[in-house]
Amino acid sequence: MVRCKSRYLLCEVNMPNRNSLLPLREGAIAQALREAVARAHGDYGAAHCNIGFSVKYLNALTGMVFLRCLKSYYRLIWSALPFITSISIDNRGQKVPCFLNCLHVGGTIRTCQKFLIRYNTQQLHRMLPQCKSEEERQEIRQAILSTTNLSYKRPEKASDDEVESDEGEE
Repeated sequence: MVRCKSRYLLCEVNMPNRNSLLPLREGAIAQALREAVARAHGDYGAAHCNIGFSVKYLNALTGMVFLRCLKSYYRLIWSALPFITSISIDNRGQKVPCFLNCLHVGGTIRTCQKFLIRYNTQQLHRMLPQCKSEEERQEIRQAILSTTNLSYKRPEKASDDEVESDEGEE
């Protein structure tokens, strides 16, 4: 049996009006990307884009998107990202101007998630000097601590009875 290797692209959807992100759908992003690949690479690119391509995750609040595609054709999709200039947000054909910024290309979703955590932490550290009040600083510090491993609590050690019962089962 042959395994199909994939690549995951972590992209950020940038719109002039952040409120326009809320009605954003995965299907709209997939359709816009397929159209951009067809424009940039013709029928060849459109055919390869449809094989194994999917939008795995969309966060409409932050505008983060995980795209999955085959390893051998991820460069077609990656090179077509600058050609996306608008996305249809509803069934009536209303288009909102936007662009997709590729932040990371990874072999697994997990590597993209780790990169996203580091990226969000860096963004929060950039916001910290721009705060005007101490309350804002505290909120950003809490957000930084919640995204890093500093806030991780280790599970308590198992009691001696549980350890002994595990050893007896082997």
